[in-house]
Amino acid sequence: MSKIILLHGLHMHSWVMKPLADMLEKQGFDVALFGYYSVWHTMPQHTQALAEFVEKHDTGEPLHFAGHSLGGLVLRHFAAAHPDKVSGRIVTLGTPHCGSMAAERVRSMGLGTPLLGGSYRYALDGGAPPLPPGIELGSIAGSKPQGLGRMLGLHGSQDGTVLVGETRCPGMGGHIVLPVSHSGMIFSRAVAEQTAYFLRRGRFLQP
Repeated sequence: MSKIILLHGLHMHSWVMKPLADMLEKQGFDVALFGYYSVWHTMPQHTQALAEFVEKHDTGEPLHFAGHSLGGLVLRHFAAAHPDKVSGRIVTLGTPHCGSMAAERVRSMGLGTPLLGGSYRYALDGGAPPLPPGIELGSIAGSKPQGLGRMLGLHGSQDGTVLVGETRCPGMGGHIVLPVSHSGMIFSRAVAEQTAYFLRRGRFLQP
């Protein structure tokens, strides 16, 4: 049975990924939830913690990863630092690979340190490291604009927090836009099905 490690996003905890985990288990995957301190710790600290977590869950079989929002940027750092530990594929959900305009707006209001902390530099600022050769990553974007986006003045196709254009990762193996909101992704059956499809085949099931 293939294993997936799931990563949550900013200001979240591992348990928030349980609905997605349950749906992926019904797809035939063994799922583990990784928690990290998204604001108080830095990307190098997340990378080290995930490396230690992976050591405990490495069975010799292909090990896949899926990260929601900031979790996808943690995976970018992890893949760059430990490409040998990514034996499977990666799917990111609503991850701002090109930087987050919402985060920039928060910083412009003087709230960057308390609300973003260590998640901004080399991550939400668009400075995540490039994908190493051979790493297969698929990116899922949402187009249902429900969230804080309007309050922050976001315009264009978005999931309420992240613009669709921000979810494109250089070197990615696939990209798909689904009619879901940023938070709604982790409860979406369509997202779970597309995640499972990419992890198994290295491409999304296009409508």
